[in-house]
Amino acid sequence: MDCAGIEPDPGSAGVSPPDFGAAHLVLQRHVDQRLLPGVCAAVQRHGQPLDGFCSGWADVESRTPLRPDHIHRAFSNTKLVTSVLALRLADEGRWSLDDPVKAWIPAFGRLRVMRPAAAGAVQVPDDTEPLQHDMTIRHLLTHQAGFSHGVFDPATPIYDAYHAAGIRRPDTTLAQLMDLLAELPLLFQPGCGWQYSLATDVLARLCEIACGEPFGDALQRRVLGPLGMVDTGFVLRPDQRPRWTTLYAGDPAEPMRPGLRRLDDTPWPGAWQQPVPRQSGAGGLFTTLADMLALLDALRPGGTPLLEPATRAQLFTDQLPAGRSVAFPDTGAIPGLGFGLAGAITRAASALAPEAAVGTLQWGGLAGTHWSIHPSSGLAVVLMTQRFMGFWHPFWFDYQRRVHAAAG
Repeated sequence: MDCAGIEPDPGSAGVSPPDFGAAHLVLQRHVDQRLLPGVCAAVQRHGQPLDGFCSGWADVESRTPLRPDHIHRAFSNTKLVTSVLALRLADEGRWSLDDPVKAWIPAFGRLRVMRPAAAGAVQVPDDTEPLQHDMTIRHLLTHQAGFSHGVFDPATPIYDAYHAAGIRRPDTTLAQLMDLLAELPLLFQPGCGWQYSLATDVLARLCEIACGEPFGDALQRRVLGPLGMVDTGFVLRPDQRPRWTTLYAGDPAEPMRPGLRRLDDTPWPGAWQQPVPRQSGAGGLFTTLADMLALLDALRPGGTPLLEPATRAQLFTDQLPAGRSVAFPDTGAIPGLGFGLAGAITRAASALAPEAAVGTLQWGGLAGTHWSIHPSSGLAVVLMTQRFMGFWHPFWFDYQRRVHAAAG
């Protein structure tokens, strides 16, 4: 069904509107097969509504139908919001993207880097070497800084070191997180590799320092408020709680195996219900379909004037050198995907997305929320669901492919 409040484009006089039926079937099939609890998605072209779809449940057990205004855990969709704030501060002259991070966090000028042959428990400084050059804000934005995330690389020395240090605990502030990171080695020299990471939390701390206020307040004044993103934040208001979705998990080893189990205490008991010290720029926000559409409209060429045109253009410019690409332990290197200032950029078709539209900027979150912008066609897509470890689940690439096929 069409999402309430998201009216599809009826088409120009004498021209039939696009038929997104095949794209809808992809999502409906995943709901019917208990691969997704529910899903809402919307497509815009040049900022105008083109299609909307919503099906399934916000809470399976109570049979609460999912609506477009339900609130979802953003997880790594947070990174897009944080990156936009950092870019807006660059437009204000607070910094240049190639400024060294140590100008704001001096301890990062003394970071150590793991030697390539380091194995087992990493000892600093025994298995490390000094920085050869400065880490920059651009390195943070593009995940070329050398940090890890402490999520996607289990059974590695850096994963163990991050968890032993409490890197991912919510009871430390961003400032305290910087102190912890300063004592741990980088995976590689800044600018010499790609690793998805907590670099965006470092970016959030820089925003705090530059703005002289907590990260959440800076976000509200410079991004959320100006764009009317009224349902995006770190702690639910009482009036928002009835619209809160339930999180579910499938089988991470077999992503297409039917069945979901409820997760009430992930990532920790009471998450988003009450404040915690860390306002994570890497994964701490919740948001809605409408708020994400408003954000994407500010990024597209000719959209809401939040960033300078030259800055928007850089968003869609691959920042990785030839021979370097997005890579994860379970996928290996994906040569068809580069990375811009806020998400992956499709260079060419890949095994992951055999018919992907070249030039697409896209990313998502750990619970399966996804977004994409294709600048040459003007298409923007937002998909909201709550399947834990649902980032880049096959449904996203199948749905996106059929959206582009229908829209032309």
